[in-house]
Amino acid sequence: MRNLKLVIEYDGSRYKGWQKLGDNEWTIQGKLEGVLSKMCGEKIDVIGCGRTDAGVHAENYVANFHTTSMFSEDMIMDYLYEFLPEDIVVKSVEEVDERFHSRYNAKSKTYVYKINNNRVRNVFNRKYVYQIEEKLDIDKMKQASKCFIGTHDFQSFTTLKSKKKSTVRTINYINFIENNDYIEIEINGDGFLWNMVRIIVGTLIEVGTKNLKSENVNKILDKKKREEAGPIAKAKGLALRNVEYV
Repeated sequence: MRNLKLVIEYDGSRYKGWQKLGDNEWTIQGKLEGVLSKMCGEKIDVIGCGRTDAGVHAENYVANFHTTSMFSEDMIMDYLYEFLPEDIVVKSVEEVDERFHSRYNAKSKTYVYKINNNRVRNVFNRKYVYQIEEKLDIDKMKQASKCFIGTHDFQSFTTLKSKKKSTVRTINYINFIENNDYIEIEINGDGFLWNMVRIIVGTLIEVGTKNLKSENVNKILDKKKREEAGPIAKAKGLALRNVEYV
């Protein structure tokens, strides 16, 4: 049995996220499994490095699957390129150790949130950035972002309802990349809760628009109540940038 690792790029605009939902084919996982099962002549289960929500994109999503087929990596790449929708591209196929698991072996993930801080929207990237007309105070946002670095209970920053699952996570760094009125917020951590990145960004935006003081972010973390944090930033601005492995 072979174990093949995929690196995937996708535009999540018209999909309901990564994870397949019953018989619903409008998921990234569902599309990949359908094409691979047809190619390999057997039922293929694709293991993803994690969930992405409806409308969220990926630059380098990592997945793997097991198969008895002997198609070469290049043949699989070509087949996927031909038969997958144009908004999903497999960038690489690599045979890996049978024990490799795209989710459990991940050391950290990097997400990027893209903002157009301009009065006028850009028609060419409007599906992939969140436009904010009000001028953001980036220095205040950077100051507030430092509160998230390290290991914390992020219960205030998730829509996860289950009380059985731990809400403790570690954020390694948050970078701000500025290019005129375009801002990218990179967030790297050991794992992320449901909607965690988007709520962190939504809270930083509240700081940037001066609706929230940067020094209050620590208090929001301590209160462990979702209603204390900022709104969920729009899905279209978020993309999984990288997955790092040991």
